[in-house]
Amino acid sequence: MKVWMKTQKVTQDSREEVIVAICDENLLGKEFSFFKISEHFFKGKLVDIETAIKELEKATIANLVGKNIINKAIEKGKINKDSVKEIQGVLHAQIFLMS
Repeated sequence: MKVWMKTQKVTQDSREEVIVAICDENLLGKEFSFFKISEHFFKGKLVDIETAIKELEKATIANLVGKNIINKAIEKGKINKDSVKEIQGVLHAQIFLMS
């Protein structure tokens, strides 16, 4: 199973954030009435799902879209299934590490 993954580092208020955006391969570029799974935000590398899960270890902020990446993240204990939202039939979850 492949997913699109993009990692960005940004500095905000002297704190470095690592933003990881991951979406199922088949969702990139799709538009829905309430949101778009944009190539600008998600298109980085096409990787296997295990590589993407490992990248989440580095994230301070993560945005996950699609049943494959969401289910794997739940299975690996990266997100709680109760925090997953469904928007027009597409699963979506966000992770924010607070310090």
